[in-house]
Amino acid sequence: MVRHRGRRVPVHPAPRRPGDLHCRSRQRSQLARHRPHPRKGRRAGPWCRAPRHRPCRLFRYRRLGHGSPRPAAHPSRSQLPVSDKKIELHLHLEGAAPPDFIRALAAEKHVDLSGLFDAQGHYAYRGFEEFLRVYEAATSVLQTPRDYARLLAEVLERSADQGVIYTELFVSPEFCGGGDLVAWRDYLAAMTEVADSARGQGIDSRAVLTAIRHFGPERAKRTAICAAETAFDAGGGWVTGFGMGGAEGFGQAADFAWSFDCAREAGLGLTCHAGEWAGPDSIRQALELGCTRIGHGVRAIEDAALMRELSDRQVTLEVCPGSNLALGLYPGWAAHPIARLADAGLRVTVSTDDPPFFHTTMRQEYDRLADAFGWGEAEFLRINQWALDAAFCDAETRDRLRKEFP
Repeated sequence: MVRHRGRRVPVHPAPRRPGDLHCRSRQRSQLARHRPHPRKGRRAGPWCRAPRHRPCRLFRYRRLGHGSPRPAAHPSRSQLPVSDKKIELHLHLEGAAPPDFIRALAAEKHVDLSGLFDAQGHYAYRGFEEFLRVYEAATSVLQTPRDYARLLAEVLERSADQGVIYTELFVSPEFCGGGDLVAWRDYLAAMTEVADSARGQGIDSRAVLTAIRHFGPERAKRTAICAAETAFDAGGGWVTGFGMGGAEGFGQAADFAWSFDCAREAGLGLTCHAGEWAGPDSIRQALELGCTRIGHGVRAIEDAALMRELSDRQVTLEVCPGSNLALGLYPGWAAHPIARLADAGLRVTVSTDDPPFFHTTMRQEYDRLADAFGWGEAEFLRINQWALDAAFCDAETRDRLRKEFP
């Protein structure tokens, strides 16, 4: 760490290959170009054409004419069964955007999204590659900090309605300002304000900044720099993790080692999508990056030695069964390996991934797990305790939430 204008700035790790940033002194020089001028502020750049977000409370940004009325106050948590209090570790913010939200926002901006939805108004895609294309097209209408604040308010309210009391949202600075650090700070300020308000409404959240694998290693470095520079910022410390999603088959995990080293040095928790479309070796590569959590990770079931390693190291799997089934990874709930992984001693958790794309909710995930595997209060308590152990949050938040899962 070095000082820069009175604050501590992370010095990023030496790159793995010649020709990157070469040395720490050049890294500092490179980073200085991304920092805001102390007097000119953070508005310089094309993003300043968007109206600056106004102070808000949770749900003020939802006025698109598509949402349901704000629900009545939730019952006291102490009155709820364990299975109706949930922790979700794997939720993509952009992927959680309801289709009606995206359509209304596109209408405001006069953006043509023809072919993005089916006759019922749902996202239309066939297979994983087309899913990525539709995902990125839908995300293209989210163009300003205010758009992201509105989306976050919508997503957090829907999560709270599902009994979620803590969620970690995967957010990509590549979609929020094109990977530019100064622009990202504006997006982060807008979203942090909403997250702070939501905490008072009964749902806590953190952000895991996510590199997009198929965008390549160089763009992943920009995301890592955004994560490192805003890690644990004042205002609640919303950015606490770094990860990588996207097309799992693109390149080798080692190509992204610089980005993960950068995030680790900044003190961020590490996770990586692996063991979904690629096999067990993909999970091993993610472990070599230093990840303590694996996004999906269900293909570990194919390798007994890997399962023992994951169990011994207490690596947590962010399992999204409904997502796996919707994309055709498994033919049905009975074939999904989550119960076998848990029985083998692996720490599994349950999340929805991109819920409107996969026609699922947290309650539906729990209901289907109960139907398929006979899971009850004991199993749901266990997976939420594992999720809480693996959460990228501070000790005070963890201790407070632990009281919900005795």
